[in-house]
Amino acid sequence: MKEKYFREYGGQLLYQEMKSKQGFTFTIFKEEELKEATNDFDAKSILGEGGNGAVYKGTLANNEDVAIKRCKTFDERQKKEFGKEILILSQINHKNIVRILGCCLEVEIPILVYEFIPRGTLFDLIHSYHTSHFSLSTRLRIAQEAAEALTYLHSWASPPIVHRDVKSSNILLDENFMAKVSDFGASVLAPSDQDQFATLVQGTRGYLDPEYMQTGQLTVKSDVYSFGMVLIELLTRKKAFYWDGAEERCLSSAFLSCMKANKLGDILDEQILNEDSMDLINSVAELARECLNMEGEKRPEMREVAETIDRLRKTMKHPWVNENPEEIESLLCKPSTNKELDMTSYHSLEEKAMLAIESGR
Repeated sequence: MKEKYFREYGGQLLYQEMKSKQGFTFTIFKEEELKEATNDFDAKSILGEGGNGAVYKGTLANNEDVAIKRCKTFDERQKKEFGKEILILSQINHKNIVRILGCCLEVEIPILVYEFIPRGTLFDLIHSYHTSHFSLSTRLRIAQEAAEALTYLHSWASPPIVHRDVKSSNILLDENFMAKVSDFGASVLAPSDQDQFATLVQGTRGYLDPEYMQTGQLTVKSDVYSFGMVLIELLTRKKAFYWDGAEERCLSSAFLSCMKANKLGDILDEQILNEDSMDLINSVAELARECLNMEGEKRPEMREVAETIDRLRKTMKHPWVNENPEEIESLLCKPSTNKELDMTSYHSLEEKAMLAIESGR
């Protein structure tokens, strides 16, 4: 059965490429190696889990810490294209994208191995520390870094790559608090002969492109919609679905309603309201609204989104825009008031507390 799975998922193709290319560092792991790395996938090693699978922290035989993802589902299209797609993903080299280090193919559903990113997720940073200061300049810097990563996938990767699950819990923060887009378990390659293609709808409630949900037609503009939701999270510090009193509300609908009624201040995070920067905030909010256009063709390209955020950041001339290096660190080290850890997060709050102790902060 192991040999059968290995062949089905294109293992031979990967082996041939590994032999033929100098400096190709991708690794095909044995199942036993990953069991040892995670203490036989012990539940205590789980960093996060969701509908698409669980992520474990593992330590390889060479003492390297890694994040190991076991997917729960795999459609037939993914099975046929897996070897080809993983080969392309393995060669992505961008400072704002988490590197995929290897995979295990001798199992019913392939296991993916990523570099371990130590500082947790943007989701935790946004939602777990409501009493801590989180400046607009830091929020826009993280947004731009994530946008640059998606721009690379859409415009510079060959063929283009659609992430398909862009959300704040899939944007990690490295040791220098730089944003790194992660989790390519749902990613697909865009075909070169057409702009869109039908696929099994995958994604996360609240971030999923409505047009994609209705038609099953996936394009790079589906990622743009999801990124627009991340922008709104950064502006409001509210979850994609949040409680307003006894009522659960959809963030995208609430945000668009406030924009339409010219009452954006009603939904913004009070911390950035106090920064006397409404012109800038309105520009970012307008960009988010463009990303959320119900018609994918009318949304901007990710390249345009990244360029716009870069331009807006350069207009910030006030003294309060300078990022304090201690700001995010203090956010990550404070105890959480959030009782609901995002299930797809790579890093538990308990782990971050241990990181804070180890670093002496």
